[in-house]
Amino acid sequence: MRKFIFACIHNAGRSQMSAALFNKYVDPSKAQAISAGTQPADHVHPVVLDAMREVGVDLSSAQPQKLTPELAQGADMLITMGCGEECPYIPGLRRADWPLPDPKGQGIETVRQTREEIKKRVLGLLEAEKLLGNTIGA
Repeated sequence: MRKFIFACIHNAGRSQMSAALFNKYVDPSKAQAISAGTQPADHVHPVVLDAMREVGVDLSSAQPQKLTPELAQGADMLITMGCGEECPYIPGLRRADWPLPDPKGQGIETVRQTREEIKKRVLGLLEAEKLLGNTIGA
């Protein structure tokens, strides 16, 4: 089972959406995603919960978590969310950076745009890694 980590600073928006969409579209027998942050927030941003609920993904029980060496152990790839110098780095791990706007303090329209950009990137990653599941939906 391959493991992909989506990480940002607070693990309350972009990385949560990315991991959830990855897990929605991946072939679950081949890979899974987790999300984490270097300075986890207390909860996922409410506007992110709303935007993800619109596409059938319930993040109400998601809890931001700290990116630790133990959590990263055995991962295939780390995808950071455009957090610049504050982005985590894990030696030896393949890495990509997706410069996406932070949904904190943004309105639902902006967060929807970010969600759709994440979906596009996730589907591209899954296709490139040959991990796409059979159920591509809305």
